[in-house]
Amino acid sequence: MSTPDTPDTSSVDSSDRTTRFHRFAPTLRVTDIERSTAFYADALGMTKVFENGDPIGFVILDRDGAELHLTLARDHLATASNVCHLLVDDAQLLHDRLVAHGVRIVKAIRNADHGMRTFVFADPDGNRIDVGNYTDD
Repeated sequence: MSTPDTPDTSSVDSSDRTTRFHRFAPTLRVTDIERSTAFYADALGMTKVFENGDPIGFVILDRDGAELHLTLARDHLATASNVCHLLVDDAQLLHDRLVAHGVRIVKAIRNADHGMRTFVFADPDGNRIDVGNYTDD
């Protein structure tokens, strides 16, 4: 199995190896930008590094180089699908922090058969974030 340190590039067309990806940041639609910014700052320890608009309609949050973009969409309705995956060093530690902050856990923490310790939580708008860390199993 490939990991972030040893990705499987066997299926990558060699002519496409000239472009290196540096950042890929998900954008979440939220109905209240201030509430969502506070949620991700408090519950996940992220820091707002950019905002745009008057009133503010777009925010970038960062923690350890992991970025999350929030965009205001007052008519947003969450789906039952995960909107992004967050890879961390210790899923249990983050899970416990989120529980302590009263965050809704959608799928309980578990060791999945694909070699990850994983769980899913929902933000105040119901956006589902899948969290995991690789295990030695």
